[in-house]
Amino acid sequence: MWLSERRGLTNRRGFLAGLGVLALTAGCGFRPVYGPQGQGRALRGAIRLEDPVTRNDFQFVTAFEDILGRPTATRYALSYSITTEEIGGGAVQNLGDTRIQVFGTLEFSVTALDSGAEVASGDIRNNTTYSTTSTQLATLTAKEDAELRLMRLLAEALATRLYTEPGLSPT
Repeated sequence: MWLSERRGLTNRRGFLAGLGVLALTAGCGFRPVYGPQGQGRALRGAIRLEDPVTRNDFQFVTAFEDILGRPTATRYALSYSITTEEIGGGAVQNLGDTRIQVFGTLEFSVTALDSGAEVASGDIRNNTTYSTTSTQLATLTAKEDAELRLMRLLAEALATRLYTEPGLSPT
């Protein structure tokens, strides 16, 4: 049996430690996010974002709704503001900056529709990069792709944060 093998001492300790962690998480009220009573299911279709205005807003709303679904049984309203900043790097003579970092900040506030109380707020920051080339079209395409990636990163980070907010708990 593998628990009695001498070379399996490390494996046995890892197995027993895993059992201990499992017992501790069961005792502390841990629930899987996507389980039957989890936060992921409770928030699906429950949050309505304010209407998008800019290209970044549209990409962010689309990415967020891909994760938590389009609003159907709306219980919360999410207002947000997205700002981006580009910083160049990797300068090459006659080409200028060849590597651009795009930094994004998402400031958000979630309000319960029934009470009007703010249940969650904060900001999320992330970044991505793209390379420039000597052709304008390729550079523009790379920039748009980087902005799309950044909006997806911000949407994923926001959804993850909302899963852990106590004010949005399903029970």
